[in-house]
Amino acid sequence: MFNPKKTGTNEKASSGSGATLVSAGTTMRGDISSDTDLRIDGTVKGNIQCTAKVLIGANGVVEGDISGTQADIVGKVTGTIRVKELVQLRGECVVTGNLYAGKLQVEPTATFNGECHMGNNIVEMKTETKLAPAVAK
Repeated sequence: MFNPKKTGTNEKASSGSGATLVSAGTTMRGDISSDTDLRIDGTVKGNIQCTAKVLIGANGVVEGDISGTQADIVGKVTGTIRVKELVQLRGECVVTGNLYAGKLQVEPTATFNGECHMGNNIVEMKTETKLAPAVAK
């Protein structure tokens, strides 16, 4: 079953075709990096970097920055969200932090507190807040 010498037959089945799940009742501390879709129903205290879609479920909580291709937020996020394509703020979600996205969809019951920057190339730009402050003359 766990024979390290076994080769070949199941290599395609484990090559990133599934989604990663942080289930309800789970608390993770640390950064997450994923090449597949990521669903958070528990709590993550750290940054999330995903090359696919990030979904924060109704009970999901993220305290950190999120970057990905798409994001669907139903739970609570405190941090900067950077998404190349579409960000959806759904249901009773609460997002506190700045948002950088190609497109944004907000349902009337969603709560968003922060700055929103949108456009095709906005996600690729570096955050202006990291620049050195201007020197007074």
